[in-house]
Amino acid sequence: MGQQTMSGLWRNFLGNSPKWYKQLIILFLFINPILLQVVGPAVTGWILIFEFIFTLAMALKCYPLQPGGLLALEAILIGMTSPDSVYHEVEANLEVILLLMFMVAGIFFMKDLLLWIFSKILVKVRSKSALSMLFSLFAAFLSAFLDALTVTAVLITVGVGFFSVYHKVASGKHFYDSHDHSSDQTVKEERRQDLEDFRAFLRSLLMHGAVGTALGGVCTLVGEPQNLLIAQRAGWDFVEFFTRMAPITIPVLFVGLATCWILEKTRKFGYGARLPKTVRAILEDYALSQSAKKSKNDRAALLIQALVGVFLIFALALHLAEVGLIGLTVIILLTSFNGITEEHQIGKAFEEALPFTALLVVFFAIVSVIHEQHLFEPIIAYALSLDVSVQPAVFFVANGILSAISDNVFVATVYINEIYAALNSGEITREHFDSLAVAINTGTNIPSVATPNGQAAFLFLLTSAIAPLIRLSYGTMVWMALPYTVLMSITGLAMVMINH
Repeated sequence: MGQQTMSGLWRNFLGNSPKWYKQLIILFLFINPILLQVVGPAVTGWILIFEFIFTLAMALKCYPLQPGGLLALEAILIGMTSPDSVYHEVEANLEVILLLMFMVAGIFFMKDLLLWIFSKILVKVRSKSALSMLFSLFAAFLSAFLDALTVTAVLITVGVGFFSVYHKVASGKHFYDSHDHSSDQTVKEERRQDLEDFRAFLRSLLMHGAVGTALGGVCTLVGEPQNLLIAQRAGWDFVEFFTRMAPITIPVLFVGLATCWILEKTRKFGYGARLPKTVRAILEDYALSQSAKKSKNDRAALLIQALVGVFLIFALALHLAEVGLIGLTVIILLTSFNGITEEHQIGKAFEEALPFTALLVVFFAIVSVIHEQHLFEPIIAYALSLDVSVQPAVFFVANGILSAISDNVFVATVYINEIYAALNSGEITREHFDSLAVAINTGTNIPSVATPNGQAAFLFLLTSAIAPLIRLSYGTMVWMALPYTVLMSITGLAMVMINH
């Protein structure tokens, strides 16, 4: 019985994660208290940071909340930080937490409208280059005013919906028949090549859309979680944040869209696949049948969602309230006027946001270790000792590299807090702080498209239901993101240097 219990405990620990991963996490937890006694808190703190970054990098093996949370709990238990310090970090970043909790959930209730828009674009636009640019541009616009995770969720839903429709027809079934679209065994032989071409088409389209969320997400206060954190430290409202970032973000947006167009024309890096005519005909028939099925209630719901969307844009631009409270207002309006009155219906909206919100609190626990042990002070001091003219470029590059390896929210949280402390201590001027804050925001948002680790939206796409259907792997995402990463990062760095 004892051996069986131990075997069960081992299998349950971090679930289906690989054996080597479980062993490594246990090793981390075992050696950290020993290292604290042998080499002291500074070295142990740095080792803890690398261990935490490792859990972020290995997010496909296990969601980082569990292993990262265990490391954070141990850091508190061995005295590297305290519950009060962690609570202070959480309290200081309440706006960001409210953004994730309520804004992401609020946009969930606008999915029907967003799905309708993206579906219309996909079916109506016949030029693949124009379609890709529209997907990227529209994803950028929506991410600037909503949030990248939700926009990516809509893109995934569109992709899964259309893939499943064609897969059914290719398997000899009708639109509304039950069907398992994860297996190709039932697909007719004459339809298989069209199915592969459709996979390549969706793969490129979703990658363009995902990059679009990054292009728009960097521009505004609500585009990415760290943007609000940076704006909060800097005291910028929605309009000021946009205008300060615009000299860097607008050129990067144009370069990103130009890259999209070039990739579709040259058909390099896995792009350029066209939608087969037979697939288009099926999708058009499906879109018509969907329109015919819409009731007057459905059309009224779309109207309400559009009106609330307009309210959202104006509320953010005019800063009528804190962003999280505007998100809560959106939830109240959309559920009240669209007949969503049951608790379980509302609960679904929070499923996407709350796991990442919990992970963000774990970030803050690690950040409190950094503060308590003064780990980043020597690095920031060195960076600030460099010539003032090169500091923004250095911060852009350092944040970009770290964000691609780990996670841009974590990196931005650490760096903005450190330069905020430098501002309060009189080490840097307010003008220089603003310049570095712009470099940190653009540095964490733009080069981080290099890997799924860096951008939450990219990781969300990789771990979603659509990824295995369209054969989108980690390596494929890195390869397809490469031209965007290089061109956008070079542009961003050049603009940071020019505008300093």
